[in-house]
Amino acid sequence: MALVLVLSGCSVNPVTGENQLSLIGESQEFAMGAEQYTPTQQTQGGQFYVDPELTLYVREVGEKMARVSDRPDLPYEFVVLNSGVPNAWALPGGKIAINRGLLTQLSDEAQLASVLGHEIVHAAARHSVQRMQKGMLISAGVAGLGFALSDNEWAGLLMGGAAVGAQLALAQYGQGDELESDYYGIVYMKKAGYDPQAAVELQEIFLQLSKGQQAGFVDGLFATHPPSAKRVQENSKLVARIGGGGYRGEDVYRKKTAFLRKAQPAYDAHDEAMKLASNGDMDAALKKVNEAINLLPREAMFYSLRGRIYQEQKQPEKAQADFDKAVSMYPEMFMYRIHNGLTALQLNNLSKARENLTRANEVVPTSIAFLRLGDIAVKENNRKEAIAYYSKAAESSGEIAEEARRKLAALTQ
Repeated sequence: MALVLVLSGCSVNPVTGENQLSLIGESQEFAMGAEQYTPTQQTQGGQFYVDPELTLYVREVGEKMARVSDRPDLPYEFVVLNSGVPNAWALPGGKIAINRGLLTQLSDEAQLASVLGHEIVHAAARHSVQRMQKGMLISAGVAGLGFALSDNEWAGLLMGGAAVGAQLALAQYGQGDELESDYYGIVYMKKAGYDPQAAVELQEIFLQLSKGQQAGFVDGLFATHPPSAKRVQENSKLVARIGGGGYRGEDVYRKKTAFLRKAQPAYDAHDEAMKLASNGDMDAALKKVNEAINLLPREAMFYSLRGRIYQEQKQPEKAQADFDKAVSMYPEMFMYRIHNGLTALQLNNLSKARENLTRANEVVPTSIAFLRLGDIAVKENNRKEAIAYYSKAAESSGEIAEEARRKLAALTQ
C-alpha cells in the first residue's frame, strides 16, 4: 500500500525542482490554509489591531517578496499578531504571520524581508504539507499528527481545524527545511532588491540569543525554527557567491514601527502583571495591569487580563465589565468571548453566556465552550441540545471530556 501511495502521489517540488511525495493536492492545500488561518492567529494572540498601519507595511514587504518567489500565484496573506513572543510562521497556501515581539527585535526592512522570505519558502515548498503527509502515513489521519501545541491555557481545549492549524504553526521544522528556506529566502531577497547580508546578520543574532541570553526567543522562534552555526555558515557562503548590497530600509522601518516601540512599556507592564498573577500576587498584578491600561487604553488584551484578575479576587461583576470592554474592542477574539460567556454564566445571565460562547465557537471551537453551552441547555430544560453539546465536548480529552461524559451519561440514563 505504501508503494502504491508513493507511486501515485509523486510530484515536483515547485521551489527545488526535486521529486517529492504529494498526497495533498493544491486545492486541499489552499483550503486548509484558508480554514485554519484565522483560528491559528487567535490561538497565538490575535491580530495587532491597535496599529493597522503596521500590518499594511508588513503586507507590502511580504507581497514584494512573494512576487519574486517560485509560487507567486499562491493566495498569500500577511498579518501581525499581538504576541510578545518572538516568532513567525506559515500555514499551507501562503498564510503567514509575524508576532510584534519579533518585529521589535529587527533593525531594518531588509531583516523583515528575510523573515518573511523564509516563511514564504516554507509555504511555497509545501513544508507544512510535507509534515502533514508524514503524519498521515504514520497515523492514517490528520488527527494523529502528534505535534506539540504551545504551552498556553487553551492548548488542551482546541478542537477541529483550530487544533490542526496550531499544530502546524508551532511544530518544529527539520534542519533540511530550515536550510532550504534560508537558501531560497536569500535568493528571493536578492531578486527583490534587498541586501541579502541582512539574512546572515539575522541568523547570527538568533544564534547568539539561542545560547540563553533571552529565554523568550528560545520559547518562541527557536522552538519552531531551530538555529545552528551551520545555518549561519551556509547563508554566509551563499551571500558571498551571489554578492551583497541592496536596499536596507532602516529609516522607513524605524518610522513604521515607531508606534510599536512607543507602546512597548504598556506591553511590558502587561507581561509583568501576567507573571505576578501567575505567582498568586493579585494585588500587585492589578496595579501593574492598570499601569498598562493607563499607557494604552485601547488595548483589549489589558482589560481581559484585568477581568481575569478580578475573577481570582471573587469580583465577577467587575470582571464582567472588563470582559465586556475587551469584547467591544475586539469582538472577533474567541478568548475574550469565552471569558465573557463563562462570567455571564456565573452571574446566571444565560442569554449573554450563550451568545458569547456560541460566538467564540464560531471562530475557534473549544471543549470548554461546548461543555458550558451544555450546562446552559440543561438550565433551560433543553435536553436534546444539552446532549449535543456534551457529546461534542466529550470528543476532547482530559478533565473537560470527563465532565462532559459524566453529564452526558446522567442525561441518557
